[in-house]
Amino acid sequence: MTPKYQQRCIVTGGAGFIGSHITERLLAANHAVTVIDNCSTGRVENIAHLQNDENLTFFNTDIRDRAAITSYFAGVDWVFHLAALGDIVPSINMPDAYFSSNVDGTYNVLEASRNAGARRLIYAASSSSYGIPDIYPTPETAEMRPQYPYALTKWLAEELVMHWGLVYGLPVVALRLFNTYGPRSRTSGAYGAVFGVFLAQLIAEEPFTVVGDGTQTRDFTFVTDVAKAFISAADSEVTNICMNVGSGGTYSINRLVELLDNPAGVVHIPKRPGEPDCTFADVSQIKEKLNWSPTVPFEDGVQVMLDNIDYWREAPVWNAKSIADATREWFKYLDKHDEASS
Repeated sequence: MTPKYQQRCIVTGGAGFIGSHITERLLAANHAVTVIDNCSTGRVENIAHLQNDENLTFFNTDIRDRAAITSYFAGVDWVFHLAALGDIVPSINMPDAYFSSNVDGTYNVLEASRNAGARRLIYAASSSSYGIPDIYPTPETAEMRPQYPYALTKWLAEELVMHWGLVYGLPVVALRLFNTYGPRSRTSGAYGAVFGVFLAQLIAEEPFTVVGDGTQTRDFTFVTDVAKAFISAADSEVTNICMNVGSGGTYSINRLVELLDNPAGVVHIPKRPGEPDCTFADVSQIKEKLNWSPTVPFEDGVQVMLDNIDYWREAPVWNAKSIADATREWFKYLDKHDEASS
């Protein structure tokens, strides 16, 4: 008798931005997928088009509730751990919530995976943990220099993941993601990633709020390429390793402004301390280990975002004043941090 599915998978944060794309791709490959998401930043709408797939199960549960999630892991093969608080700026104001979700939550997922005998666990680590690196493109051997609580909690969780691999033999891979963008990126009320901010401003016919002079560059990596990296890591024998996931390039905010072509123009807001002028991944290791390469050119990815712009119609529209209010604590603490480091 032909099995109904190939692998039994769990995607924590599977109703979120990247998680929903991983869920979609796993189901298309005839895997069974259990999504665990408390929808604090994810949206059920992100997986609504998959709801009739008999291989999909959804639990609206918080990974911080270990007793609640443990039973979901019975018989699991692959675990994709993406559930986390992901907006950077609010982490300054809410370090306790970020630690609880990103570190304690990861511990719960690791223990549930270990006790269930999971065959693979792939963790969504963050390139923000590199802080302001000395080397570009940045290799995995670069020193970790987290500048704010979000980056720190993602790194602490990565350390937990690798430790569980070392001590308990759980087969783990940590993928350090660089500036992922694409359809379904977060539309939460928090001030966050540049794409969501710009697209909501474009819809509202408001000017783009460009940080600094816009010459800073980011390794914008399209979400479908990132989803492929996760599944390639799960469907491999590579274990106990951290690998960068990037686009192979780095692109200025001014180039993004040019591609989005906002008739309302731009306004410039102060550069934020603690943020690098460049993010640029060295992806040679993941290319070698997994035979993975990014395939979506930046210009094509931006066009996909414009084609899906209605997704951001209900997103908050930020302006210079509201951003200044949202980042006041950021400047209060990280300006001091920069002075102490200089």
